[in-house]
Amino acid sequence: MESGKRAETSGGAVLRITISGLPGSGTTTAAYLLAERTGLPVISAGEEFRQMAKERGVSLAEFSRMAEEDDSIDRGLDDRMVRRARENRDVILEGRLVGMLCHLSSIPSFKVWLTAPSHVRAERISGREGKDLEKALREMLERERSEATRYMDFYGIDLLDTSIYDLVIDTLRNPPEEVVARILSALEGTNGKDIRGG
Repeated sequence: MESGKRAETSGGAVLRITISGLPGSGTTTAAYLLAERTGLPVISAGEEFRQMAKERGVSLAEFSRMAEEDDSIDRGLDDRMVRRARENRDVILEGRLVGMLCHLSSIPSFKVWLTAPSHVRAERISGREGKDLEKALREMLERERSEATRYMDFYGIDLLDTSIYDLVIDTLRNPPEEVVARILSALEGTNGKDIRGG
């Protein structure tokens, strides 16, 4: 499935791009490939989370365990991504919630949501993390249910409501190069300029 709509604009051009999606949907791959094509920097929620762990002087695994028990860590990450979005105009922001956070905070951005069937995403996670496929699928679905409840409690949002996104792309049918091509095409059509030129 793919859909598109008019992007929000800021000063006649949108160079703040958000790429969001559920685990295994290909957001990180798409963000860094898009960065290569555009020269825009990437701010990744995953990297921000790692930086937060470093600032606290704990391992990533320990910090992840802490986050399961302490909601303020997730809220802190969300606040951090909103701050990064406000501070940076010409940027690619990658993270599950970043598009929704920009929408809720009225930060102009071109919002992309990547999607893929559960079994495909689980296969990708299994291959990436060296996990048994069934275990990867089970853990992924449990995590998504937990996060859906948390996001509703925190912000009153349904993460799977894609109506706020400018572009929705199925990464099962579109490999990374095609995903990026479609994002660039949508941006060029919206803004009347080719952002690959810098």
